[in-house]
Amino acid sequence: MKSILLIGVNNFGTMIAKKLHELGHQVLAVDRDEQRINAILPIVTDAEIGDSTNEAFLSSLGINNFDVCIVTIGSDFQSSLETTSLLKELGGNHVVSRADREVQAKFLLRNGADEVINPEKQVAEWAAIRFASNHILDYISLGDNHAIYEVSVPDEWIGETIGQIDIRKHYGINILAVRENGKMNLSITPETILSENMTMLVLGSRKAMQKCFRI
Repeated sequence: MKSILLIGVNNFGTMIAKKLHELGHQVLAVDRDEQRINAILPIVTDAEIGDSTNEAFLSSLGINNFDVCIVTIGSDFQSSLETTSLLKELGGNHVVSRADREVQAKFLLRNGADEVINPEKQVAEWAAIRFASNHILDYISLGDNHAIYEVSVPDEWIGETIGQIDIRKHYGINILAVRENGKMNLSITPETILSENMTMLVLGSRKAMQKCFRI
């Protein structure tokens, strides 16, 4: 369990809070808007109404006691930048800030952010890859041109074993697991038979995926 400071209770911030709550983490939510704070109270450990660009207010929260500080302010970049800078100055252990553009990401990284997330860019990339292919069902980027993909089993592979198709040898793609009827199976072997009800979790480069699955 981690202690998380979440600054900015907009739609994106609320979605993060819900997932953190599901995962059992402690979350202190901060926002200027009283209505937003009241709405999020049921799914966070605590909540404070306040201005995150005010150094005295932030200092009163005990910033260095949090494992992660997440800044999701999206409509006011100046406030996001000031908040990010103050969090690091006050001893923030790991500061993650939201950016909507590349230039914003550069400024945030130069002024205290340890990591930057761009929700629209990440979702756009996911959607483009997901819906431009008949085989790809999900996608997680790992950087350096590699990713984990969940793919359907091509018709010509149905009834074959993992050893028979041997996509690691032919394409440099590793099969990490298979999912069948909603259940994940990590204990796969070269003798595992592929069926039409399965999907595969595979790790490889985008170029290898394009060649293997004719994307």
